[in-house]
Amino acid sequence: KNLGQMMKQAQEMQSKMQEMQDRLGDIEIVGRSGGDLVSVTLTGKNEMRSLTIDPSLLNSDDLEVIEDLVVAAHADARSKVEETLQKEMQKMTGGLNLPAGISLPF
Repeated sequence: KNLGQMMKQAQEMQSKMQEMQDRLGDIEIVGRSGGDLVSVTLTGKNEMRSLTIDPSLLNSDDLEVIEDLVVAAHADARSKVEETLQKEMQKMTGGLNLPAGISLPF
């Protein structure tokens, strides 16, 4: 009886995970750095959609600063994507009583 219920929950979870995967491509998350001088937009699948650099930075002779700001904005966006994914997974697994130490996706 419990095994049947667990199998049903696993099938429901698989269906919900597929739905979430489908939605991730549509989610856009923006990371910023340098007081909004640089922004990077990623999808929920970590695909870069856009990169915006404030024109005032282009007058700078310090290319290294611009590069660092791009890397920082990307890291900010990526951490926001991870946070969003964790929240989505918590919503999805909220009804399941998973044993301690087990996390999804497997």
